[in-house]
Amino acid sequence: MEKFKVEVLEVEKAFAQRVKEQGIKSGFLAYAAEEAVLQRDGKLICGKKAIEAFFDQQRLEDVWLDWQPEFVDVSAAGDLAYTYGQYTLATLDENGQETVSKGIFHTVWKRQPNGDWRYVWD
Repeated sequence: MEKFKVEVLEVEKAFAQRVKEQGIKSGFLAYAAEEAVLQRDGKLICGKKAIEAFFDQQRLEDVWLDWQPEFVDVSAAGDLAYTYGQYTLATLDENGQETVSKGIFHTVWKRQPNGDWRYVWD
């Protein structure tokens, strides 16, 4: 089980790094399973295509997202895992005013048939 925990932590860190380097949309699409679900603003966004459409409608310029996993656990079967920790979201408005929000994230990961981990819930 420890091997799987290390794998999931590494994927979570790579996910966060991709978001930092290539943007929120790129990161969230790269690590989403086809059946992934996002919960945003009290609504569920179901499926990778819907997630892409959601991010296409968002203003993502001058938006920064960072997070660090603080906990990981993996199912006994080694096919599901979850992580949680703290995130920071910062935005600049049209006037250059920065808004920073912090919170707790929770991600559910599923091992794919090819062995890769992809999130199914965020």
